[in-house]
Amino acid sequence: MGATRSRPAQEAARGARGDVVTAQRRRLGELIERLTKVTVSDQPEDEGAHPPDSAVVAELATLRERVAGLVGSLVASSDGLLIAHDLPVSIEPAGMAALTASGLALSHRITNTAHGGAFHEVVIRGVDGYVVIYSAGITASLTVLAAPDVNVGRLHLESRPVARRIAERLAFTAVAPGARADHRNGKEKA
Repeated sequence: MGATRSRPAQEAARGARGDVVTAQRRRLGELIERLTKVTVSDQPEDEGAHPPDSAVVAELATLRERVAGLVGSLVASSDGLLIAHDLPVSIEPAGMAALTASGLALSHRITNTAHGGAFHEVVIRGVDGYVVIYSAGITASLTVLAAPDVNVGRLHLESRPVARRIAERLAFTAVAPGARADHRNGKEKA
């Protein structure tokens, strides 16, 4: 028979293991927070970037007017680039666009794995409100932020047609096949 530890020694060993696990969890939590934090930026938007499409910006502003409890919205490309936004100053648009692209990619993967079909929307309900990501064609998404007391049915009723119109607008303004855009100077290259 092996030697057994005394009760105080066992409790001390358990306590030490618990401290290690707690420290590891705390470090993991800090890392996740740093990786997912959306910060406010005081820097002006990149001067070389394309100006947002005025029709898309108008759609976002109209959506905010039509839905009580809507906090903000943005349109992002599937690779996380910001197309347009109507967000409060407390949210950095480019960071939120990147997070949206990550959520969109994961949603596409889950939908495809579970049902083999296309993605339409995902609703995230948090303590302080909703984040809803709608597909806006195959290359973009509409993300809507809403208060916790928003009428979710009304939110969907108003947001889905906006996502479709934005998809049509982006498809209409897309660069012609065989050509690529030089986004640094707004010119098209053959």
